[in-house]
Amino acid sequence: MTAYKSDLLRLLDERGQIHQVSEPEALDALALEGPVTAYIGYDLTAPSLHVGHMANIMMLRRLQQAGHKPIVLMGGGTTKVGDPSFRNEQRPLLDDAQIAANKASIKSIFSQFMAFGEGATGAIMVDNAEWLDRLEYVPFLREIGRHFSVNRMLSFDSVKSRLDQEQPFSFLEFNYMILQAYDFLELNRRYGCRLQMGGSDQWGNIVNGIELGRRVDGAQLFALTCPLITTASGAKMGKTASGAVWLNADMTGPFDFWQYWRNVDDADVERFLKLFTDLSLDEIARLSALKDAEINEAKKTLATEATAIVHGRAAAEEAAATARKTFEEGALAETLPTVEVDGPALSAGLGVLHLFSEVAGLVASNGEARRLVKGGGLRVNDKPVIDDRAVLTGRDLTPEGVIKLSLGKKKHVLLRPRG
Repeated sequence: MTAYKSDLLRLLDERGQIHQVSEPEALDALALEGPVTAYIGYDLTAPSLHVGHMANIMMLRRLQQAGHKPIVLMGGGTTKVGDPSFRNEQRPLLDDAQIAANKASIKSIFSQFMAFGEGATGAIMVDNAEWLDRLEYVPFLREIGRHFSVNRMLSFDSVKSRLDQEQPFSFLEFNYMILQAYDFLELNRRYGCRLQMGGSDQWGNIVNGIELGRRVDGAQLFALTCPLITTASGAKMGKTASGAVWLNADMTGPFDFWQYWRNVDDADVERFLKLFTDLSLDEIARLSALKDAEINEAKKTLATEATAIVHGRAAAEEAAATARKTFEEGALAETLPTVEVDGPALSAGLGVLHLFSEVAGLVASNGEARRLVKGGGLRVNDKPVIDDRAVLTGRDLTPEGVIKLSLGKKKHVLLRPRG
């Protein structure tokens, strides 16, 4: 590791959160002088961010922990264009109402990671629609567009990968990197922002902003990227067989979120403890040294600490207790994910495939459920389902008044009748 002098770069470096830095010595010196204002932008393409975003949100958390000021930039303007970086096709265009709804849903999660408020280190949240929506096209082209070389823009890996595959690349998307660069310029003018952070796939876009700031205002701006986080198997973070692992509790509940971290590969434990928890490096070293079955204790700690950051300590402890009761003590934990079903309909009888797929959402389709039945992968009240035509009724309720559906050993949903 580089011998950084500032708490900011030293903290990010020892946590494995630095991939590239522009002018590292100058940024290190700036961070020693006093609070540095830095930002990361988030486009509003879904109602929630997912675990894949958590690595760079943790960069903002580390920034504030080191005594600096984070800016969370909501991409209300850039979402209307869509980031084309390393994508095979254009993102679906969202209307203003969808973007506003996504913004409202996403905003709350950031207060779990950092403290918002006035002062030198209080985090702030702004929306680039404030300035991008007001731009006049011809003046913008004359003031900003003239500083961009199309030849150079075509040379960026994020663009070349699309062109090399001979995929359509719209003029709308081509403007994205100019708008992102303009965001950096505008944030520097409004808030004295000197640093943009992000994933390593954003390096070219961030460098554009640095150069624009220098050419237009003579400002010295900086870039810092974290590695793109993949699992030991090479998969993207936050992707599972059943879909994305979302940060919003209404899309991925605390128990399922906890389970995601509990089930990571042994080889990922040390790296993920550094990236996604606030545990000390000494404690991380102790946990990472555990071998064989004991490594499961480190995974449980990772799961609880990561869940505590996103959902709060109480929800994390409850998820851990639920897992312990369900998997270690063999008890039925009432805090398992629960879905209500129509009581009269259950009394009349509901097909087991329908309940697993359309009601509990444990499988994607009846066909998948049918295949899992043949392989012994589905269980009702801990007993294997052997007939894909089976019907569950009120007689299948446990003494606790629920029916427990299980996919394998680690995914469970309780059905609770209503009415």
